[in-house]
Amino acid sequence: MSKVENFLTQEEEQAVVEAIRMAELATSGEIRVHIEKETSLEPFDRAKEIFHELKMDVTELKNGVLIYIAVKNKAFVICGDKGIDDLVPEDFWDSTKEIMASHFKNGNFKQGLIDGISIAGEQLKKYFPFQEGDTNELSNEISKG
Repeated sequence: MSKVENFLTQEEEQAVVEAIRMAELATSGEIRVHIEKETSLEPFDRAKEIFHELKMDVTELKNGVLIYIAVKNKAFVICGDKGIDDLVPEDFWDSTKEIMASHFKNGNFKQGLIDGISIAGEQLKKYFPFQEGDTNELSNEISKG
């Protein structure tokens, strides 16, 4: 599978967007998913580019998280903003990546994303709990390249 359009069905996309909405109810953190066909860059470097293109680096608490997927490369990255990286251990996202990878290996992309988003929300809640007056600073929609 190498087409972005075929990675998730419309119903699966809506389930992922709903998972983002639910995860963000417990945290002031912002979670985005970006899917593109492929990258010629190292996936982490491309994820950082997308992070800035999506203006994820302008959240008030610097607590945005991007789940980046390059379909044809069979690669994905979870990257957080400076506010997260300054507070969490270096291996913070490793267990989340392992759970997602096990789903992806079985072709279950929707569940891999939903589990990754849910775990990210739980992790973020510890460092960035939802506060009264928090607003949704970034779109929950999946971006595509």
